[in-house]
Amino acid sequence: MQVDILTLFPAMFTGPFEASIISRARRRGLLDINIVNIRDYALDKHQQVDDYPYGGGAGMVMRADVMYRAIDDTRRPGAHLIYLSPQGPRLAQSTAARLARESHLVLLCGHYEGIDERIMNEVDEELSIGDFVLSGGELAAMVVVDAVTRLIPGALGDERSAQEESFAEGLLEYPHYTRPRVFQDMEVPQMLLSGHHEHIRRWRKRLSIERTLMKRPDLLLGRQFDPEERRMLEEILFGGENQVK
Repeated sequence: MQVDILTLFPAMFTGPFEASIISRARRRGLLDINIVNIRDYALDKHQQVDDYPYGGGAGMVMRADVMYRAIDDTRRPGAHLIYLSPQGPRLAQSTAARLARESHLVLLCGHYEGIDERIMNEVDEELSIGDFVLSGGELAAMVVVDAVTRLIPGALGDERSAQEESFAEGLLEYPHYTRPRVFQDMEVPQMLLSGHHEHIRRWRKRLSIERTLMKRPDLLLGRQFDPEERRMLEEILFGGENQVK
């Protein structure tokens, strides 16, 4: 996958993409990240990229002509251009999975009061990472790249990792345990020591549903439960056998 990031602050990306899974994906040739400095496309000697808004108002607006030149020079046929904006729908795991199937993403990072509205004609999709205000789209771009990279085949090494993570099936992930077996008088649940893989699977599924119900019940609204999940949810809500049979 090719990812181009259009930004006024390229230095912000020094470091975050040079470690962990993103770095490994780049070394394996699965991901190519290119940071584009929008300021390089300003034609005046001061490299001005913003100006006062027509009609007045506080703050500056990123210029359409400068951004257009940056986009036009970067985007290739078939590229998907995303504007990181608080006005876009919030990033979800399903969104990351969809974007992971793209071959070329262009991420446009806004700044100041935003971008000239006429540039929206070039945008394929707006995307937000939450209902809060950031200084610019750079941190949001990092989040998008991380979420998408994890879903590129081969990036994690073990494909089951992506399939079993929180939100992969619309549920929060079940709790995890490792050594030591006893820590501060708390023991690893006996079910995980049983060696019975089917019982463990069902135990984990039930805990995923229970944890989602307690922490993020909104994720269950409109969910199409399979018969096993429906039975587990009824047991959690109305009482029933806690042990997996």
